This record gives sequence, C-alpha cells and structure tokens, in this order.
Amino acid sequence: MKHSNQYGFSLIEVMIVVAIMGILASIAMPAYQDYIKSGNAAEAPANLANCRVQAEQFYQDNFTYQGFACVPSDSRNFDYSVANVSATTYTLTATGRSSQNMGNFSFTVNQDNVKTSTYDGTVGATCWLTSSSGTC
Repeated sequence: MKHSNQYGFSLIEVMIVVAIMGILASIAMPAYQDYIKSGNAAEAPANLANCRVQAEQFYQDNFTYQGFACVPSDSRNFDYSVANVSATTYTLTATGRSSQNMGNFSFTVNQDNVKTSTYDGTVGATCWLTSSSGTC
C-alpha cells in the first residue's frame, strides 16, 4: 500500500496568517478613519471662505452685515451659523455633525478674517487646522 503525500496548510500556519492580518487591520483602520475625517473636514474651510466672500458682497450692497445668512448648498458634514451680527461685525461658524462622526470639529472666521478651529479635539487658535497634528 502506497501513501500519497498530502499538501496544504497546517493549523498553525493558518493561525499565523490570521494574526498578521489582524495586526495589519489594527494599524490600517485608524489611518483610514483619519483619512476619511480629513476629507470630510475640508468642507468647512471651503464653505466658510465662500460665505465670507458672500458676507462682504452683502455688506457692499447693504452697508451692514445684519440680515446676512450663510447657507452653503453642499453642507453634508457641518452645520453653519452666523453670530455676533451687527452693522460692522459677524462670526461665521461651521460645527461638525455628530451623526457624520464629525462632532469634534468646528471652524470659525470673523469680519477681520480671524480664524479659529478645533480639528478632532486639537485646537488651532489662529488658523484652520488641516490635520490632527496641529499644522495649518
């Protein structure tokens, strides 16, 4: 009786591959989530810059900021508001929507182009942050 050689993987070899895949996934998932948040966060500075231009156009037409509203047409991840409105001042704010996993994000700008931001919990006092590393 002749025995044939069997080919395949042992249980230990399969378990090593599963462990390696788990390690790679644990590294890749947070990086991917940061990448997604970074892409979603780009919406706010773009829309606030556009709203700022619209506010200045409104002021040129009306000689006041009172009555101005910031209503971006493509607001998927942020809610926008105008505060501290007077004849010569305003503050535009974009607040991240928790339902979009952007609850720790906010961006502001005023009539003097003074910018502040909170990027996933990291505070930028004089600029709009573009990453959680604190760089503008």
